[in-house]
Amino acid sequence: MPENKLPELIELERLIEKAVQLAPASAHLEVRSECAVSMDGRQLPVYSLALGNPSPDVPAVGFFGGIHGLERIGTQVLLTFLNGLLARLRWDRLLHQQLENVRLVFMPLINPGGMWQSTRCNPQGVDLMRNAPVDAIDRVPFLLGGQRISPRLPWFRGAAGAPMEAENQALCKVVRQELLNRQFSIALDCHSGFGLRDRIWFPHAHTLRPIEHLPDICALEDLFSQTYPNHNYVFEPQSLQYLTHGDIWDYLYLTSVENTGQVFLPLTLEMGSWLWVKKNPRQLFSLQGIFNPVARHRLQRVLRSHTVWLDFLARAACGHQHWLPQGEDRDIHQQRAYARWYPSALQRESTVFPQGMYRR
Repeated sequence: MPENKLPELIELERLIEKAVQLAPASAHLEVRSECAVSMDGRQLPVYSLALGNPSPDVPAVGFFGGIHGLERIGTQVLLTFLNGLLARLRWDRLLHQQLENVRLVFMPLINPGGMWQSTRCNPQGVDLMRNAPVDAIDRVPFLLGGQRISPRLPWFRGAAGAPMEAENQALCKVVRQELLNRQFSIALDCHSGFGLRDRIWFPHAHTLRPIEHLPDICALEDLFSQTYPNHNYVFEPQSLQYLTHGDIWDYLYLTSVENTGQVFLPLTLEMGSWLWVKKNPRQLFSLQGIFNPVARHRLQRVLRSHTVWLDFLARAACGHQHWLPQGEDRDIHQQRAYARWYPSALQRESTVFPQGMYRR
């Protein structure tokens, strides 16, 4: 293996080798190279790894990271979690039982070219989170919301009419094959670079309008808060912060709602890197420091602090029949979600619909 490979790619390939050696047949391990990215005369693979029951009758959780090359911490969090799962395969019988009832899918490093060159975009200058064929309905901030002016400017969407970048095509392929073929699935995409708090974002990013599965998101947050009442996450729709063109998770979510009765909940873990900068202002003088914890003790704290959330998602998927709201409970969660995240919309709808009757 070349000495100058990405450390994160080296670690991922080490974990793949470990998985091949350790995973019993019952774990249904599958490893694929979904595409390869040319960078400085080298081919950098984009891997997917799946564990657990492949049957479409069981739920699935997808863990994704490294879409922005500067945000290495997202990839590192997923690699740490995956390493723990593989270590537990040797002795944890409960984990083996869990894998009989859920499918766990990993794409920890979707943009290896961007991470290689320490840029947010991929080697073609395209921001993969602005590259999907979705145009914002409501107004987006200039540049930040996605632009087609030039790949030399940040947040470049790609040329109009061009196909999605290879990395995004690989991501969509995995999501369709592993998540969207099931009645219930969750996706978690790991990012950093916004705010002083860790946030769990959900769609939409292209419009202020709520998603169809808002009651399910509300129920999931309630479940997590009841199980871990001292957590520090802020749950909110991304649209409360800013809107964008070309959000890949909006695109995949809109694809999923075409299948009646299917529940697909795409979430984003947006780690609050401003807190790391606040504690160590010298990080402002480094692009890596703006998006990643630098001090070793802080890095270790971040790597372990999200394990509970990742493990919770796998367990919540396994038991989704016991907490997904139905009937009148769904109306209650819809009303609570509107009051929590869309109070102005709640006020408008209350003038049209009787109390407790909100659109699903």
